[in-house]
Amino acid sequence: QVFTFNAVEIKVQPSVKVKNGAPMSIVCHADISKSTDFQLKHNFTIFKDGRLVFMTVSDKVDARYEIPVAKSSDTGEYECTVKASGKMKFSNSVYVWVAGMTKPILTADKKEVLEGEVVKLHCELPEEVPPLKFVFRKIKTNSAPKEKHVIEQHANFSELEYYVEEGDDILQFDCFGKRQIKSGWESSEHSNKTLVMVKEPFIKPSLITRPSRNVTEGDQIKFECSTVVAQMRDIEIILQKNRTILKSVRDDKALKYSTVATQEDSGEYLCKVEQGAVSKTTKLNVVVSELFPKPTLAASKTKVDENTELNLTCSINGFRKANFSIVRKNSSGDILLKNSRTLTMRFTVTDTGSYTCKAEVKGIVKESKPVRINVYAPVSKPTLSVVSGLPEVVLGKPLQLMCHSVTGTPPITFTFYKGDVAKKNVTNDTYAMFLDENIGLDDKKGYKCDARNNHSSGVKTSNILNVTVIVPIRDASLGSIPYGEVEIGSETTFLCSVKEGSWPIHFKFFKKTDHEVLLYETSVHSDRTIWHKKTMKRKDTGTYYCMASNRASVEVKSHPITINVILAAWQKGVIAAFVLTAIAGAGAVALWWFWHKKKKAKGPSMEMSGSALTANLTTEKLTRQPTDGNYYSGSGYIEDNENHLKSTDDSKGPDLESAEVDYTEVDVSTLDRHR
Repeated sequence: QVFTFNAVEIKVQPSVKVKNGAPMSIVCHADISKSTDFQLKHNFTIFKDGRLVFMTVSDKVDARYEIPVAKSSDTGEYECTVKASGKMKFSNSVYVWVAGMTKPILTADKKEVLEGEVVKLHCELPEEVPPLKFVFRKIKTNSAPKEKHVIEQHANFSELEYYVEEGDDILQFDCFGKRQIKSGWESSEHSNKTLVMVKEPFIKPSLITRPSRNVTEGDQIKFECSTVVAQMRDIEIILQKNRTILKSVRDDKALKYSTVATQEDSGEYLCKVEQGAVSKTTKLNVVVSELFPKPTLAASKTKVDENTELNLTCSINGFRKANFSIVRKNSSGDILLKNSRTLTMRFTVTDTGSYTCKAEVKGIVKESKPVRINVYAPVSKPTLSVVSGLPEVVLGKPLQLMCHSVTGTPPITFTFYKGDVAKKNVTNDTYAMFLDENIGLDDKKGYKCDARNNHSSGVKTSNILNVTVIVPIRDASLGSIPYGEVEIGSETTFLCSVKEGSWPIHFKFFKKTDHEVLLYETSVHSDRTIWHKKTMKRKDTGTYYCMASNRASVEVKSHPITINVILAAWQKGVIAAFVLTAIAGAGAVALWWFWHKKKKAKGPSMEMSGSALTANLTTEKLTRQPTDGNYYSGSGYIEDNENHLKSTDDSKGPDLESAEVDYTEVDVSTLDRHR
């Protein structure tokens, strides 16, 4: 019983595109070759999008998965497998599209709402499988529908809240669904339409003015804004002009406001009624005619010297019957100068400021444009100085000058001069700065500055300022006499000089060791200086250098020189004499040593005779009796004997000391015996 799978096929009946609601069959067919005609059990399995949807066991070569009513959720990739006696075969996949979706169902939580409230909508696609896209539509009369899109990943329904706006009256809502297929998006038909009735919480407000919309300055004008409210709860009425709130009331149906009309009251007024999220407005335009024009203030002069009389006059073109006043403007409040159309006064510097005049007719007060009056005190003679302090500048560095006037009403114009050439004009309050970046060695021109303001006294000029140009130190060098080698005890002269630099110059002499040692310093009005080192010692051997600086504050270091302190000529002679003396002494010692060696050969016979003599003397002393009655004690004898021995030893002293030299080590050169 041998068999083999030739192929496994999957088919869709009636076709791969089926209309929603129509019957559909998925057929799995196994093409098998057998050695003989025997019965074989087949395990059929059908998958949709990788998930098992049908399974059966049959001895037939076909298996049929029946779907009596096809739905859009049956759309997908289908494939089947067949197993028999341990063998298995897969079919190719086939895409089935069930065209059309079920009709969605739409419901609303309210049938009647107030403006500003919210309607909650529920749209459902029965028998559809997520993910799905829902489209809600709000339909108003004579306007295009407004759509909102919601994607649901895990449900076949969606909910959405709609805000009911001002002006909504009768609203219609519907929805439809979308699902993604292989070729794009497929849409369902639209749901049933749901009708929602909208009621106003209050009517649009009315705004009226009395006596009319057209009034004249000085007239009393009254505003009244009112509405009709369904529920008197959290309602507010506001009256505005150009975004400025004039008055407001809460929990009331009407607002009243009155004022004396001025020309500034002309314009558009807005009455607004608010309750929660609902707002309704009414606009009204008001025209206020001019009763009289604004006054004009005239001054005989606007720029005057201090202590000068000035006339101010206030007038109205074509209108004379008014109450006039002249005031000075001030940040803390206007200062009344006189209730009159004219004013004459002597002005001081403190009177500088803005002046206006006011005119009053029938309670209407109008003010003129301000007139600026500047009162000037003369400038004092300016002082010109160098900002850094001293009237000097380093060559190549910029020079900053300051021109200053102690008194004088600003603005003050300062002019700087280098020689007789004007370099710069600066307008400031009390001082001005000037930077001269072109300083040369031959710059000997003086500086000066002028100061002037609007006072009639004219220009004031400073004294001439002469500035010293300081040349920095350049190329320091160090020398010595003698140079290189110096005898101990002699005098050495060091000379430090510079190639260029302004006086005075500060010189410093250093010896270079583990740390810098300052030996000598001085300031001189010269380009060089000398330092005398009186007595040179061996420790003065080393490296020397010098440094030079001036008011340019730049120190310049010379190249180092080396001084070697050696012995003087007389010291060398002394050392030579000492060496020769030492050599001669060593020769004498050597001759003595030869002589002493010969002397030692005769020593034993002399010592023997000396011993016999000593024994005889001792015997004689012991046997001799006293003859003169004097008694010599033994101690006396011993003392005498000791004295005798001592005297003997003393007589031998020089010879014994000479004998000890025999053991002294002396390093001498070999002597010439013939010398």
